[in-house]
Amino acid sequence: MANIVIFGAPGVGKGTQAKLLAEKYDLLHISTGDLLRQEVQMQTPVGQRAQAIINRGDLVGDDIVVPLLDRALRLRSTHPDPDSQIDPWDRQIHGAPHRPEGCIIDGFPRTVPQAQTLEFLFRRMKRRIDLVLAIEVSRNELVRRIHERAAISGRTDDTEEVIRHRLDLYDRQTQPVLNYYRVSGLLVSVDGSGEIPDTNTLLCRVIDSKRKKQTLNKQ
Repeated sequence: MANIVIFGAPGVGKGTQAKLLAEKYDLLHISTGDLLRQEVQMQTPVGQRAQAIINRGDLVGDDIVVPLLDRALRLRSTHPDPDSQIDPWDRQIHGAPHRPEGCIIDGFPRTVPQAQTLEFLFRRMKRRIDLVLAIEVSRNELVRRIHERAAISGRTDDTEEVIRHRLDLYDRQTQPVLNYYRVSGLLVSVDGSGEIPDTNTLLCRVIDSKRKKQTLNKQ
């Protein structure tokens, strides 16, 4: 198993967990939030368009986020990006070239059409999504965590009004994606109300179980 989507509401901690899982299972971590924030920081035309949308707490449109994700993914496809100078799949470990087994995607998809777009991008690479991990946390706990994060990071999109708007938007637009993946049999939900190590242990159990089943099926 190589390609995972990690899913959850704002403040659930999916970015933190994605980084931990990427390191443990040798996966490339692709965060659409990080991709967008990089564009904003560099003040690119895409970043300038995205900044106001992010500050309102709205979802950045597919016309912005899909090309960024496509560029990050297709470096491994049969149609590489000729304008890219760096292949994020390439790493140096102990001075030797190394490529991770697969990837873990954080922050995408957030709508059913985006889920269908992601499947298309993977098919083009002759790959597939192997597992969708959904981290579940109560609304009150999410608000508390986002406030805590805002105090540390100073993110401009972590105000009370924006937090509530983002969570309402998640319920309306993103929850249907869970049903989409549930029907496909890819979705596994995990309780994320505990501390970071506790949630990570639960996620690792799911991944290890999935990998074991895949190994047995190949024998």
